[in-house]
Amino acid sequence: MRILLSRTDRVGDLILSTPAIASVRRSFPAAHITLICSRYNAVVVDRSPDIDQVVLFPTGVRPSAFGAQFRGVDLAIALAPRDRDHRIVAGTRAPKRVGYTYAKRFGARLMLRAMLTDIVVSPADPGVSERNPQLRVPHEVDQVLGVVIAAGASNLVRDLVLPVTDADREAVAFLPERPIIVQLGQRWTEKGSTLASCLRLFGDLRALGRPIVATYGADARELGQAVAEAYVADAVAGDLDFHTWAAAFERAACVVTIDTGATHVASAVGTPTVVLFEDRWFSLASQEWSPYRVPNAVLRKPPNESDAALRASRNQIVAAVAALL
Repeated sequence: MRILLSRTDRVGDLILSTPAIASVRRSFPAAHITLICSRYNAVVVDRSPDIDQVVLFPTGVRPSAFGAQFRGVDLAIALAPRDRDHRIVAGTRAPKRVGYTYAKRFGARLMLRAMLTDIVVSPADPGVSERNPQLRVPHEVDQVLGVVIAAGASNLVRDLVLPVTDADREAVAFLPERPIIVQLGQRWTEKGSTLASCLRLFGDLRALGRPIVATYGADARELGQAVAEAYVADAVAGDLDFHTWAAAFERAACVVTIDTGATHVASAVGTPTVVLFEDRWFSLASQEWSPYRVPNAVLRKPPNESDAALRASRNQIVAAVAALL
């Protein structure tokens, strides 16, 4: 049996799809499984024990034409609710083509009837969730598992899969033992947070008696430099290799982050996590993309950047970290 999976969007979303990928492997142990992904998110699966072949989606190619290269597969599954992945899967013309979309995307639901043989409809919708905060939204892990169940998977795996090696751990041995890690990102300096408040947060976390480490990627080099120059962290580590970054999180007592893929890297290595979600769409995002199967706290960014609001937000973060240590 030949199975094709497709997920070409973000790193965090592919991490959250690893239980579904593992479930396909367990359910079809003799199958040859190919995953289509992007150059950006392929690092998540470059050590996957559940995939036989990883193929990168190239730029400048129509998704349906790219999918046509895989005609002859028996089963094709779009793991992302995106047009590109739907069209890749549709292009395979596999006898069974499965994907999902959101309940309020009526146009997509109509188009998918001609593209897929089986469509799973997710109840997630920002507008509905904000109007009715009590409405339960399934975690993305469960949504994607629902897709592979519709494709015939019956032996389900629920753990995230992100292998970390001893070599990765050795690469971050210079970091303090069991620190609080603050993952820096551009959104620490905007929309309910500021650079000054971010720097003060490091000082506030000092009261918890743990070493403080800052990590950052390409999107936050200037912020990382500002933290280093302010001498508010015991160590600042930037632009780490992906698996080394995961090993750093594994070493931590707690990770503090805004809503990015860092949330899901921390979950994958079993580290307690505090996540600061944007004020807008909080009800949806804090359910659908919350830390998965680890002790956690989900907090809402302030709606404004007044001194009182920023101070209250920092106090919430410190209290949440203290509760998780």
